[in-house]
Amino acid sequence: MPKFSVEIIIEGKKNARDPEGETIMRDLMIKHGYDMVESVRSGKILKVNLEAKDENEAEEICLKMVNELRIYNPVAHMCVIQLVK
Repeated sequence: MPKFSVEIIIEGKKNARDPEGETIMRDLMIKHGYDMVESVRSGKILKVNLEAKDENEAEEICLKMVNELRIYNPVAHMCVIQLVK
């Protein structure tokens, strides 16, 4: 069975406050001269290697996994699943 590398990106919804991103922006970016940076959003990324019959099945397995295992909260977060080529 083929092997796939998948990235699962979890971040707060666009309208939700992001205190960690705000702190990075304020205390690191701006204070150290990176005032050209307009915004910073924090999140987490899961890198998953798995076996599946094709790309669609790999994505479906990951989506099922994050929902069943409650790896993210769909009310507060967005989850993007993408295959790594």
